[in-house]
Amino acid sequence: MKRLFAAIKVYPDVNLIKIYNSLKSALRDEKINWVNENNIHITLKFFGETPEDKIGEICGIFDKVAARHQPFDLNLENAGIFGSRYDPRVIWFGMAQSESVEKLAKDVLHSLKTIGFEPDGQNFKPHLTVGRIKQISDKKYFQQTIDTFKTSFIQDVPVTDFKLFESILRPQGPVYHVVETFNLGE
Repeated sequence: MKRLFAAIKVYPDVNLIKIYNSLKSALRDEKINWVNENNIHITLKFFGETPEDKIGEICGIFDKVAARHQPFDLNLENAGIFGSRYDPRVIWFGMAQSESVEKLAKDVLHSLKTIGFEPDGQNFKPHLTVGRIKQISDKKYFQQTIDTFKTSFIQDVPVTDFKLFESILRPQGPVYHVVETFNLGE
């Protein structure tokens, strides 16, 4: 069994790192598990523990999906939270609406149904998780800090591929290994 997910890898530029570090610094007194900046990505499908004999089938599906989509650009442009103002769970960076990423995600999820992987119950909301919240002591200050970045330009991301990752959980944080890369338009 391998813990797998499919994602678009984001290679942070100077501006994304600046905003990420500003958030971390401003919220340093809160209990937040920050995602390592080298692990930032847009999840298309989280598989979880997956039998290794399914990896070949998944890769076959992804080869076909990638061939049906052309490279595109994403504009990362805001920050927000999942959860409520009173019980925030995740800090994320969002993006301008992109028909291309939504079509890719829909194709990934629909195509995986043919080999027994049902879509998650939630609607696809493309985002980059940057922090997982354990506890917030000053919720008003926390919300004010997040609101500061609500309309910030973060980064343009050229998307030429997506990847199947293995996630290995370690006490100091997960380590991601690329299982396979799927080039768009090929």
